[in-house]
Amino acid sequence: MCNIPPGVNPEAYQWFHSVDADRSGFINSKELKQALVNSNWSNFNDETCLMMINMFDKTRSGRVDLFGFSALWDYIQQWRALFQQHDRDRSGSISGTELHQVLTQMGYKLSPQFSEMLVQRFGGRGGSHGIQLDRFIQACTQLQSMTQVFRERDTGMTGNVRLNYEDFLASAVTRLM
Repeated sequence: MCNIPPGVNPEAYQWFHSVDADRSGFINSKELKQALVNSNWSNFNDETCLMMINMFDKTRSGRVDLFGFSALWDYIQQWRALFQQHDRDRSGSISGTELHQVLTQMGYKLSPQFSEMLVQRFGGRGGSHGIQLDRFIQACTQLQSMTQVFRERDTGMTGNVRLNYEDFLASAVTRLM
Protein backbone atom coordinates (compact mmCIF):
# COMPACT_ATOMS: atom_id res chain seq x y z
CA MET A 1 0.00 0.00 0.00
CA CYS A 2 1.18 3.55 -0.70
CA ASN A 3 2.15 6.00 1.99
CA ILE A 4 -1.06 7.06 3.69
CA PRO A 5 -0.79 10.63 5.01
CA PRO A 6 -1.07 11.04 8.80
CA GLY A 7 -4.63 11.57 9.97
CA VAL A 8 -6.18 9.82 6.96
CA ASN A 9 -8.31 6.74 7.58
CA PRO A 10 -6.70 3.83 5.64
CA GLU A 11 -10.10 2.55 4.46
CA ALA A 12 -11.03 6.06 3.29
CA TYR A 13 -7.69 6.28 1.48
CA GLN A 14 -8.48 3.13 -0.52
CA TRP A 15 -12.04 4.28 -1.29
CA PHE A 16 -10.86 7.75 -2.30
CA HIS A 17 -8.50 6.38 -4.92
CA SER A 18 -11.06 3.95 -6.29
CA VAL A 19 -13.76 6.64 -6.47
CA ASP A 20 -11.66 9.50 -7.87
CA ALA A 21 -12.64 8.51 -11.40
CA ASP A 22 -11.01 11.46 -13.16
CA ARG A 23 -7.83 11.19 -11.02
CA SER A 24 -8.12 14.87 -10.13
CA GLY A 25 -7.18 14.35 -6.50
CA PHE A 26 -10.67 15.47 -5.50
CA ILE A 27 -14.07 13.83 -5.08
CA ASN A 28 -17.17 15.66 -6.28
CA SER A 29 -20.79 14.88 -5.47
CA LYS A 30 -21.22 12.62 -8.51
CA GLU A 31 -18.14 10.55 -7.63
CA LEU A 32 -19.25 10.37 -3.98
CA LYS A 33 -22.62 9.02 -5.05
CA GLN A 34 -20.87 6.16 -6.85
CA ALA A 35 -19.04 5.26 -3.63
CA LEU A 36 -21.94 5.13 -1.20
CA VAL A 37 -24.77 2.63 -0.99
CA ASN A 38 -27.67 1.95 1.32
CA SER A 39 -28.25 -1.51 2.76
CA ASN A 40 -30.43 -2.42 -0.24
CA TRP A 41 -27.50 -1.55 -2.56
CA SER A 42 -29.20 1.60 -3.87
CA ASN A 43 -26.89 4.59 -4.28
CA PHE A 44 -27.18 7.49 -1.89
CA ASN A 45 -29.46 10.24 -3.20
CA ASP A 46 -28.05 13.35 -4.90
CA GLU A 47 -29.28 15.71 -2.19
CA THR A 48 -27.51 13.88 0.64
CA CYS A 49 -24.26 13.57 -1.35
CA LEU A 50 -24.25 17.28 -2.16
CA MET A 51 -25.01 18.17 1.46
CA MET A 52 -22.09 16.06 2.70
CA ILE A 53 -19.67 17.43 0.10
CA ASN A 54 -20.65 20.95 1.15
CA MET A 55 -20.07 20.10 4.82
CA PHE A 56 -16.50 18.95 4.23
CA ASP A 57 -15.57 21.28 1.34
CA LYS A 58 -13.36 23.87 3.03
CA THR A 59 -12.59 25.73 -0.22
CA ARG A 60 -16.20 25.95 -1.47
CA SER A 61 -15.14 24.35 -4.75
CA GLY A 62 -17.85 21.66 -4.77
CA ARG A 63 -15.35 18.90 -4.07
CA VAL A 64 -13.22 17.46 -1.27
CA ASP A 65 -9.60 16.39 -1.19
CA LEU A 66 -8.27 13.23 0.49
CA PHE A 67 -8.31 14.81 3.96
CA GLY A 68 -11.86 16.10 3.56
CA PHE A 69 -12.95 12.73 2.24
CA SER A 70 -11.34 10.94 5.19
CA ALA A 71 -13.24 13.18 7.62
CA LEU A 72 -16.42 12.61 5.59
CA TRP A 73 -15.81 8.85 5.65
CA ASP A 74 -15.49 8.85 9.45
CA TYR A 75 -18.65 10.98 9.70
CA ILE A 76 -20.60 8.48 7.60
CA GLN A 77 -19.31 5.52 9.62
CA GLN A 78 -20.51 7.15 12.86
CA TRP A 79 -23.98 7.68 11.40
CA ARG A 80 -23.98 4.13 9.98
CA ALA A 81 -23.19 2.68 13.43
CA LEU A 82 -26.02 4.68 15.04
CA PHE A 83 -28.38 3.65 12.24
CA GLN A 84 -27.53 -0.05 12.58
CA GLN A 85 -27.84 0.11 16.36
CA HIS A 86 -31.45 1.29 16.03
CA ASP A 87 -32.50 -0.72 12.97
CA ARG A 88 -33.48 -3.52 15.32
CA ASP A 89 -35.44 -5.51 12.76
CA ARG A 90 -32.50 -5.29 10.31
CA SER A 91 -34.84 -4.06 7.59
CA GLY A 92 -32.29 -1.60 6.23
CA SER A 93 -34.50 1.32 7.17
CA ILE A 94 -35.44 3.18 10.32
CA SER A 95 -39.12 3.34 11.29
CA GLY A 96 -40.71 6.29 13.05
CA THR A 97 -40.46 4.48 16.38
CA GLU A 98 -36.79 3.62 15.80
CA LEU A 99 -36.06 7.21 14.71
CA HIS A 100 -37.73 8.52 17.86
CA GLN A 101 -35.37 6.32 19.92
CA VAL A 102 -32.36 7.67 17.99
CA LEU A 103 -33.41 11.28 18.51
CA THR A 104 -34.06 10.67 22.21
CA GLN A 105 -30.59 9.11 22.53
CA MET A 106 -29.15 12.21 20.82
CA GLY A 107 -30.79 14.37 23.52
CA TYR A 108 -33.81 15.68 21.63
CA LYS A 109 -37.11 15.95 23.47
CA LEU A 110 -39.44 15.63 20.50
CA SER A 111 -42.77 13.90 20.15
CA PRO A 112 -43.20 10.50 18.47
CA GLN A 113 -45.43 12.34 15.99
CA PHE A 114 -42.50 14.57 14.97
CA SER A 115 -40.37 11.47 14.31
CA GLU A 116 -43.17 10.01 12.18
CA MET A 117 -43.38 13.29 10.26
CA LEU A 118 -39.62 13.12 9.55
CA VAL A 119 -40.04 9.57 8.26
CA GLN A 120 -42.87 10.72 6.01
CA ARG A 121 -40.76 13.63 4.72
CA PHE A 122 -37.50 11.74 4.21
CA GLY A 123 -38.78 8.23 3.53
CA GLY A 124 -39.60 8.61 -0.14
CA ARG A 125 -42.74 7.11 -1.66
CA GLY A 126 -44.83 7.95 1.35
CA GLY A 127 -42.23 6.96 3.91
CA SER A 128 -44.35 4.03 5.07
CA HIS A 129 -41.36 1.70 5.25
CA GLY A 130 -39.03 4.07 7.07
CA ILE A 131 -35.93 5.89 5.94
CA GLN A 132 -32.71 4.44 4.58
CA LEU A 133 -29.23 5.41 5.72
CA ASP A 134 -28.73 8.27 3.25
CA ARG A 135 -31.96 10.03 4.19
CA PHE A 136 -31.33 9.27 7.88
CA ILE A 137 -28.00 11.11 7.69
CA GLN A 138 -29.66 13.98 5.84
CA ALA A 139 -32.55 14.29 8.32
CA CYS A 140 -30.34 14.13 11.42
CA THR A 141 -27.76 16.54 10.00
CA GLN A 142 -30.43 19.07 9.07
CA LEU A 143 -32.01 18.71 12.51
CA GLN A 144 -28.61 19.34 14.13
CA SER A 145 -28.04 22.41 11.94
CA MET A 146 -31.43 23.89 12.72
CA THR A 147 -30.93 23.18 16.43
CA GLN A 148 -27.58 25.00 16.33
CA VAL A 149 -29.25 28.04 14.73
CA PHE A 150 -31.89 27.97 17.46
CA ARG A 151 -29.34 27.63 20.28
CA GLU A 152 -27.29 30.55 18.98
CA ARG A 153 -30.36 32.74 19.36
CA ASP A 154 -31.71 31.20 22.57
CA THR A 155 -29.04 32.85 24.72
CA GLY A 156 -31.19 32.62 27.85
CA MET A 157 -31.82 28.89 27.27
CA THR A 158 -35.58 29.46 27.55
CA GLY A 159 -36.61 27.23 24.66
CA ASN A 160 -38.00 30.24 22.80
CA VAL A 161 -36.47 32.63 20.29
CA ARG A 162 -37.71 35.65 18.44
CA LEU A 163 -36.41 36.34 14.96
CA ASN A 164 -37.68 37.82 11.78
CA TYR A 165 -38.35 35.76 8.70
CA GLU A 166 -35.28 36.93 6.75
CA ASP A 167 -32.98 36.17 9.69
CA PHE A 168 -34.45 32.66 9.85
CA LEU A 169 -34.00 32.16 6.09
CA ALA A 170 -30.44 33.48 6.16
CA SER A 171 -29.58 31.08 8.97
CA ALA A 172 -31.18 28.14 7.18
CA VAL A 173 -29.47 28.91 3.87
CA THR A 174 -26.09 29.33 5.56
CA ARG A 175 -26.40 26.01 7.41
CA LEU A 176 -28.29 23.80 5.00
CA MET A 177 -27.43 24.81 1.47
